Amino acid sequence: MANELHNLKPAAGATRKRKRVGRGPGSGNGKTAGRGHKGQKSRSGASRRYGFEGGQMPLVRRIPKRGFTNIFRVSFQVVNLRDLDRLFADGDTVSIQAMVERGMVRGDDTPVKVLAAGELGKKLTVQANAFSKNAQAGIEAVGGSCEVVTS
Repeated sequence: MANELHNLKPAAGATRKRKRVGRGPGSGNGKTAGRGHKGQKSRSGASRRYGFEGGQMPLVRRIPKRGFTNIFRVSFQVVNLRDLDRLFADGDTVSIQAMVERGMVRGDDTPVKVLAAGELGKKLTVQANAFSKNAQAGIEAVGGSCEVVTS
């Protein structure tokens, strides 16, 4: 039998009939329709918001607040020297766009910082938003150069 649109059907046992509740005692799901007796969850439209504890003071409000969030924090996407050594050839110019194309960083507006983990054995011209001191020293030690760009 050929696989054609008019012949397609789900595999045996893959589908089951929907449960029809509240259709009389003979169905096995009549009367209370599987909801038990009384109470909040037996009512129509019954739902409780996330974290609701029946009127008791919720856990999230019982625990003390600690710390603060610095709204001026700048978080960087991190690239290490070992990644640059692995993905670029000797003499390449490593721009942020080139890093995006090789899947090293996301293509959004988050700034990129180069860190010094690993060894760099190639002469590269690296363009990024920031460099650690050790990363800059590691790039320049093999004859490469660092260019700080603003994006």
